[in-house]
Amino acid sequence: MKVTEHFSNTDKTQFTFEILPPLKGENLQMLYEHIDPLMEFKPPFIDVTYHREEYVYKQRENGLLEKISTRKRPGTVGICAAIQNHYKVDTVPHLICGGFNKEETENALIDLHFLGIDNVLVLRGDCVKNESRFVPEPGGHHYATELIQQVVGMNNGCYLDDEQLNTSGTDFCIGVAGYPEKHSEAPNMKADVRWLKKKIDLGADYVVTQMFFDNQKYFDFVRLCREEGINVPIIPGLKPLTTKAQLTILPSIFHIDIPSDLADAIENCADNKAAAQVGVEWAIKQSKELMQFGVPCLHYYSMGKSGSVRKVAEALF
Repeated sequence: MKVTEHFSNTDKTQFTFEILPPLKGENLQMLYEHIDPLMEFKPPFIDVTYHREEYVYKQRENGLLEKISTRKRPGTVGICAAIQNHYKVDTVPHLICGGFNKEETENALIDLHFLGIDNVLVLRGDCVKNESRFVPEPGGHHYATELIQQVVGMNNGCYLDDEQLNTSGTDFCIGVAGYPEKHSEAPNMKADVRWLKKKIDLGADYVVTQMFFDNQKYFDFVRLCREEGINVPIIPGLKPLTTKAQLTILPSIFHIDIPSDLADAIENCADNKAAAQVGVEWAIKQSKELMQFGVPCLHYYSMGKSGSVRKVAEALF
């Protein structure tokens, strides 16, 4: 079932979450042990992230450095299929521009279609760690808007080889990212929302936001989106803080603010156990206010650990 169909089937706020693929060499049972504690809250779908290649440099016998590409968390397509088969729940694989050319993207979409996976979250993706700006794969997409157009084209039966005959269309529901605190590369919030409107106009069906810790920023973001004519569901993305170090790590990686009340409370914690409890309590408070606002679902970034997300879900669902 499509993400948007799940929303139309109920007026209640639903519970969903996002997982990371296991590190290369880990087995699938480790992933199930993370998912199992969250299934009693009946998520209509589970997101599975995609991690692009990273580069390492190894010294060769002649003294020169060899640049080697590696993916630490491969297997998004296979994991989505395994989850759907094991739990009988829909999955939403992330689809990114970085590391893929257009043909590889087309083949991935064909595989997803054959597996009965009807949803994708389309993202440009981050730049490689040692690069200061995003560099597309040769023959790949520069922006998420271009990737959306390829997915929409396949939904309409259009493939890269325009001489193919008797092609059948796919039927993907397309999600895109939204940024209540502005994308780090956007000049201002209004420009960022206008760019998001372009994604919707091209065929995106819903928006899921970057994590945020101040609900007012989400409310303001939704208002700006509606004023711009964006009328699709806007799903809030949430993350319970679990360690004291995340006060600096998360703003650095995701370009977000931590409210002073939350930051002060975390800083005053004696250890990470106490910090995690503060993070759970803050997430519960956030979630209750968002449910009163009438959001279609609350989407939690688990980052490979289900403990805090489960505590939040127990209090709400």
